[in-house]
Amino acid sequence: MFFFGIEHEVAFLNNEGKFADFSHTKFADFNQIIERLPTYSSDYPQLRVGDAGIKMKRWYIEGFERFADSDEVIDCHVKGIEIRTTIHSNIQGAITELSESFDLLRKVAADFGLSPVLVSFNPYNPAFEPQPPLNNYEIKQLETYPDEQTANIHMVSYGPDLNISVADLSPEDVIDIGKKLTYYSPYIVPFSYSSPFYNGGLWDGLSVRTFIRTGKRPATLVFVQKEEQLINSIPALTKIARIPAEVGRIEFKACDSCDDFFIYAALLTLLKGLVLDKTLAGRAAVPDAALHQLSAKAAFDNEDIFENATKVLQAAEVALGDDPDVHYLTSLKGLLAKRKTRSHELIEMFHRVSSIEEVIRQTYQV
Repeated sequence: MFFFGIEHEVAFLNNEGKFADFSHTKFADFNQIIERLPTYSSDYPQLRVGDAGIKMKRWYIEGFERFADSDEVIDCHVKGIEIRTTIHSNIQGAITELSESFDLLRKVAADFGLSPVLVSFNPYNPAFEPQPPLNNYEIKQLETYPDEQTANIHMVSYGPDLNISVADLSPEDVIDIGKKLTYYSPYIVPFSYSSPFYNGGLWDGLSVRTFIRTGKRPATLVFVQKEEQLINSIPALTKIARIPAEVGRIEFKACDSCDDFFIYAALLTLLKGLVLDKTLAGRAAVPDAALHQLSAKAAFDNEDIFENATKVLQAAEVALGDDPDVHYLTSLKGLLAKRKTRSHELIEMFHRVSSIEEVIRQTYQV
């Protein structure tokens, strides 16, 4: 029995047509949207609320929380709005809910002059530096949690968590799947590439997000129940589940954002096939940064990436057999056959219109 969920980060243009990030957007600008969106009491305890109380709904503000010299949250530098689905026993259910939540978010955001745009790496600000600078309490907090020290990357990169779990797997099996997905990540992620912009212009490659992020932050995160089940790695492969619903969850975190949610369906199907597959032997506790960078630059134009992506896709398809979800893989086969990604389309659009804002304004067209 499989279970699926999706967390999808949304970036915005404001009513002046400018990219709405931490440099000139306040918590209140996004919070007025969140306040207008509904709460579904049946979502809990599936969805984690968190200590700061920001994650009260299916939509919440993604950002960097600021603290007084204590555990009191006093501000939050904003990045965008994250949509998370509840847990579904089939992929279509997760996609349908994500689509409905996105449509509602778009409608409410429009009332405040904000429109969603496909961005996987901030096209203007290459790095995030908290202003005012961190106080002693905040510095101590970051030193306690090594993964939090990469907030400078987290705040400029946008991407999904593709969540999958299987009933009755042992912690060892779940961790083994996490290692498998981490190993094959450089061949999975090109199907999602959508970040060809950097520092106000075109980047020399297809996924600046992958190039900068993967290796410093995890490709896969596995939630375990007990301290003794954690394995030591930086970036972390394992994490203690914060609520019972997280135990055994495998989060694939390495993909770029997609404005076609059926690519998420295809990627979840690919992950499902890789969970079932018994032929692929590669395992890694930490992502291969150099291989991800090669993938980020060339994607399927690199023969090694192309051949291994083909191998991974075929292994998943064989493992799925006559599973009805196998039809979702058709879109990935098409990308592989053309050796094209969403980034190629965005680059072509940029050559036509010479404006990042104009290009990203044309995303999420349905």
